[in-house]
Amino acid sequence: MSAARFDLAGPLPAGTTVLEASAGTGKTFTIAALVLRYLLEAGTPMEELLVVSFSRDASRELRERVRERLVTARDGFASGRAHERDEVLQRLLDTDEEERRERLRRLDVALASFDAATVTTTHGFCQQVLATLGTGADHDPAAVLLENPRDLLAEVADDLYLRKWGLPGAPPPDMSRKEFLDLASAVAQDPATRLVPGPDAPEPAGQRSRIATAVRGEFEARKRRLRLLDYDDMLQRLARTLTDTTSAPAAKARLRRRYSVVLVDEFQDTDPVQWSILREAFHRYRTLVLIGDPKQAIYRFRGADVHAYLNALSSAEAVSTLPTNWRSDALLLRGLDAVFSGAALGDPRIRVVPVESTHAGRLVPAAAPVRLRVVTRTDRDVLKSGLLSTAVALPAVVADVAAEVTGLLARARLHPRDGSADRSVEPGDIAVLCRTAKQALAVEEALRGAGVPVVLSSRSSVFASRAAQEWLVLLEALEQPHRATRVRRLAVSAFVGLTAEDLDAPDALRRVDDLALALRTWALLLEERGVAALFEQVSLAESLQPRVLGQLGGERLLTDLRHVTEALHRAAIEGSLGLTALLTWLRRRRAEAEGDEGQERSRRLESDAAAVQVMTVHTSKGLEFPVVLVPFAYSHWSRTNPSSVVFHEGDERVRDVGGPTAPDWQRHLRDHDAEETDDELRLTYVALTRAQGHLVMWWAPTTNTPAAPLHRLLAGSGPDGVLPQRLDVLSDAASVEQFRERAAASDGGFAVEVVGSRELQAWKPTPPPPPQLELARFDRPLDLLWRRTSYSSLTAAAHEGMRFGSEPETAQKEDEADLPVEAAHNGEAHLHDVPSPWSELPGGTAFGTLVHAALEDLSGDLRGVVTRAVGRYAPGLAPDGLVAALESSLATPLDLAGGVPLAAFEGKDRLAELEFELPLAGGDDPGALEVLLERLAPLWRRHVPGGLLSAYAAALAHLAPPPVRGYLTGSIDAVLRTGDGRFVVVDYKTNRLAPYDEPLTAWHYRPAAMERAMIESHYPLQALLYSVALHRYLRWRLPAYDPAQHLGGALYLFLRGMVGPGVSASDGSAPGVFSWQPPPGLVVDTSDLLAGTP
Repeated sequence: MSAARFDLAGPLPAGTTVLEASAGTGKTFTIAALVLRYLLEAGTPMEELLVVSFSRDASRELRERVRERLVTARDGFASGRAHERDEVLQRLLDTDEEERRERLRRLDVALASFDAATVTTTHGFCQQVLATLGTGADHDPAAVLLENPRDLLAEVADDLYLRKWGLPGAPPPDMSRKEFLDLASAVAQDPATRLVPGPDAPEPAGQRSRIATAVRGEFEARKRRLRLLDYDDMLQRLARTLTDTTSAPAAKARLRRRYSVVLVDEFQDTDPVQWSILREAFHRYRTLVLIGDPKQAIYRFRGADVHAYLNALSSAEAVSTLPTNWRSDALLLRGLDAVFSGAALGDPRIRVVPVESTHAGRLVPAAAPVRLRVVTRTDRDVLKSGLLSTAVALPAVVADVAAEVTGLLARARLHPRDGSADRSVEPGDIAVLCRTAKQALAVEEALRGAGVPVVLSSRSSVFASRAAQEWLVLLEALEQPHRATRVRRLAVSAFVGLTAEDLDAPDALRRVDDLALALRTWALLLEERGVAALFEQVSLAESLQPRVLGQLGGERLLTDLRHVTEALHRAAIEGSLGLTALLTWLRRRRAEAEGDEGQERSRRLESDAAAVQVMTVHTSKGLEFPVVLVPFAYSHWSRTNPSSVVFHEGDERVRDVGGPTAPDWQRHLRDHDAEETDDELRLTYVALTRAQGHLVMWWAPTTNTPAAPLHRLLAGSGPDGVLPQRLDVLSDAASVEQFRERAAASDGGFAVEVVGSRELQAWKPTPPPPPQLELARFDRPLDLLWRRTSYSSLTAAAHEGMRFGSEPETAQKEDEADLPVEAAHNGEAHLHDVPSPWSELPGGTAFGTLVHAALEDLSGDLRGVVTRAVGRYAPGLAPDGLVAALESSLATPLDLAGGVPLAAFEGKDRLAELEFELPLAGGDDPGALEVLLERLAPLWRRHVPGGLLSAYAAALAHLAPPPVRGYLTGSIDAVLRTGDGRFVVVDYKTNRLAPYDEPLTAWHYRPAAMERAMIESHYPLQALLYSVALHRYLRWRLPAYDPAQHLGGALYLFLRGMVGPGVSASDGSAPGVFSWQPPPGLVVDTSDLLAGTP
C-alpha cells in the first residue's frame, strides 16, 4: 500500500493506522497533538486513552509533552487565539461557540483527570493489565520485579554447568564456563525466539540444543519459585492470556472496554510478542495508531525485531508518512539525500525518502553542511590486500577528529534560530558519535590532549568510561602485585598519577617497589573491609581528589571513579565476591558496556553541558546537536565467535544454538551477518540524522570497509534501493572521484575533502568577562572534635581500625563476629548434652538483621512475623527452623525479670527499638568542653572493684577512644518493665560461641563463656552506655525517678544458647542469658561524664 503524507490537522486516524516517521519529523509532537484532538474532537475521555512507548525516559517525556500540549491549548481557548503555526489548535478553535465551550469543558476535565491517563511503557502496560485481570491471567500478585536478571541467570548457568561437568566422575567439559554463560544468557533473555537445531541433532550440536532448552526451563522455574518476574515474563504471560481460549475472551473484552484509543510511540522497536498483544487486544476493534521509523530500528541486539513492524505495516488499514523535518537545515537535508540516495536500509520496504525542512537558513554557516573527510593510503603502511589495517586507520582518524574539533571551535560561527546574535561554536554544541565504547575512549583522550573539554555521555554506561578502566588496572595489580607490568601500569593510572618520565627517573625502581608493598596492604584492606574502604585509603594515600580535580575533566573522572566504587562495593557485598571474582565481574560489565548494554548510567554533571559530547550511536538516539561528527562509519563492526546466531525464516525470528558443527550453521551465520550488516545501515542513519546544522563524516580504505555502512551507501546502489552486502574498495583517487560524483547532486549540501597533514592546535577558550560578584570565603574554624558517634564507632579501633566518616544515620543490625572459645572443661558439664535449637541456622549480617526484625513485634502471631521478615531479609530460608528456635529463646526465664520469659511481656511492658541521641559535652552548643572517655576506666574500677565484669576495666583502659563532642547515638533492642516497676535494658546477640566443626550446645553459653565473650567484644561498655540512655529517658519521663529503685540492669541475650525452661547452669541462671546489674552510681557518673561535667 502506498503511503500518503499525514496531515496532522486532517481527519483523525481510525482503525489501525501506521504513521511512518523519519528522523526529526516530530513523533512526540504528533502524539501529543493527536491526544489533544481525540480528547476534544472525538470526546474520548482521558481514562480511555492509552499512550505507550518503549522506555521509561520516553514515556516520561511523552507524559510531560502531552500535559504541556493540553495546557497550551487551554491558554489558546482562554484567549480565543492560536499561534499562527499551530494548525491543530486553529482547527480546534474553528467551530461554533457552543462546540467551543464543550471542547473547553472537555479540556478542563482532561487536565483535572490527567493522572488517570495511561502514559506508560509497554512493560508497565502489561504489568497493569496482568494485575487488573487477577486470576483471569497468569499472574502472581506477590511477585517482585527483577529489573536485571543477569545475576540470577549466571547462578542458573553455573548450577547447570556444575551439574553436568562438575560432579565426581563427570567427563571433561565440552564448553568453557564463559561460552556456557554466553549461550545461557542469549537463549534465556530471548524466550520467544524459536531454537534450532533440535535436541536430536548430531553431537555436539544436539547437546548445545538440550543445554539451551534446559537453561530456559530452569530459569523460568527458578523465577517462579522465587516469585520473581522480569520484563519478558510480563509480555509472555499477557500474550498467552490473550491467546488462551479460556482467558482470552474476557481479557480482550476488558481491555476494549477500558481503552478506545491506543497510540504507540517508537513502534519500530517492537517485537513479535508485543505486536501480538496489541493485535489481539485492539486491531480491528479499537483505534490503534502505531508511530515509528523503521530506519531507526537499531535495537536488534536487545530483542527488537523490525520484521514485527513490517508485519504490522502489512496489517494496517492505513499508512501515512510524517513529511516535515523540524530538526535540520534544508541544505543539510539535501546533503543527506545525496548520501542516502533513496537507499533501502535492510529491506525494500525501509527506504530513505526525502523530507521537507522548516529551516531554510544555516545554523552553522561554514562550508558545505555535510562533509566527508577521506583518509588515503598515502604515507601509511598498506597490507598485501592493498588496504589499511584498522589499527593504522583509527589513530589517523582520531587525530583528524581532534583537529577538526579545534578548528570548528576556533573559526566556526553559529547562527541561533531564536534570532539572537551570532556566536562562536562552543564545545557543548558538538557531539562525536562512535560505534563502540572503545572508540569513544580514544576520541575522548585525543580531545582532552588538545585541551578541549570533553565528556563521555551521561547516558552511556559508566563501565565504558575511563574510570572503569582505571579500576580494572587497580584490581589487576591487587590480584598480582608481584607482576611488575601490572604495578607499573597502576603507577601511571589516575589512582597513583605518575608519568612516563617518573618511571624513567633514577628512583623509579624504588617507587615501584613501594607501590607493590602498598598493594599487599591494600589487598588485605579490601578483603577485610571492602571496596569502599579501599577507595578511601587509596584516595588518601595518593592524594587522589586534589590531584584529579586539578586536571581537565577531573570532576567527571572523580565522579565516575566514585560511581564505579559504589557499584563494585554493592556487587562484592551482594555476591560475596573476593578479589578475583570481583575482577571477573568488572570485566564482564565492561564487555557488556562495549555493546551499549550496561545498566549503570554515568551520572550527569552540570559541567557536562559545556563540553564536547562523545557517545555511542545507540546513546545518541532521540538527541540532536548543532554539530555532529561521525568518525567510524567507514568500519564494519561485528561480534566475533558468537555463541549463537539470530536470523529470520520469513518473518519468524530463529536462533541457532548448535555452534559451528551444526548442520546449517554456516548458512545461518551468513544470514545473521547479513542482518547485522543491515542493522549497521540503520545505525548509520541514526548517527547522520542527529545534526541540526553541520555534519562531518570520515571514510578510510581499511580491511573492514567493504561491508561498512558508509561505504555501502556512498559506493553502492541497487534495485529498490537494496545495497550489496559488500563492495570492493577502489583506489584512493577513484574512491574520491566516486564520492564527488555523488556530492555533485546535492546543490552544495555535500562536499568531499581529502585528509592532509595539519598541525593540531591546542584549543584556548575565550576568557570569560570578570565576574561582578565574588563568592564569599569560608574562614570559620571547624570543630574537628564534634561528631555523631556510637558504641560501634567508639570500639571500632579495637576490632578493625577506625572507620571513615561519621556514623550512618541508621545502622544495620549485625550478626556479631563469632568469638574463639575455651577448651572444654568439667565445669557445667551437664550442659554438653543440651543441643541448641539454633545450631542449623545460618549466620551473617542479613540473618542478624532478620532475627532483630522478627523480635521487634512479639504481640502477634510469631510465625507470621517471621515469615514476613524472612521474605524481606532472607528469601529462600525456610521459616520453620527459625520459628522453633525463637520459641525456645522466648520461653527461657530471665533472672533480672524475676524469672519471667520474654514471651510473657505484653506490649505495655516492652518497648522495642528505643532510639536515642545523647548530647556529648553540650551537643550542638558544646563550647570548650569535650568528653574524655579515657576517664571511664577509673570510674569502672571504682564502682566495680570485684565480681562480675570487674576484669573489663583493663580492656577499657586499652580502648582509649579520642576526645569527642557532639552526640552519642544508638538504638536499644528492647526495654522491659518488670513486675516490681524496674526497667531492664535488653540486647539480642546472635554470636556463635562454638567452632563451626563442633555441635552447638547450651554449654557454649555457660556464664564463664558469656562473660569472656562480653569482655572481648566490649559489650560491657555498650551495656553501660545503653543504661545511661535509659537513665536519661526515665529521668525525663518518670515522676519521682530514682536510679537505685528503677534501673533494673542489663540482659544480654545470646539467643543461640537460650534453650528454653528447665535448663540452668550451676548458679541457677539460664544458658544464653547474661545478666548484669551496673551499680547506679556508675550509671550516674558516666552520664555526667558524657555531659562534660568536670
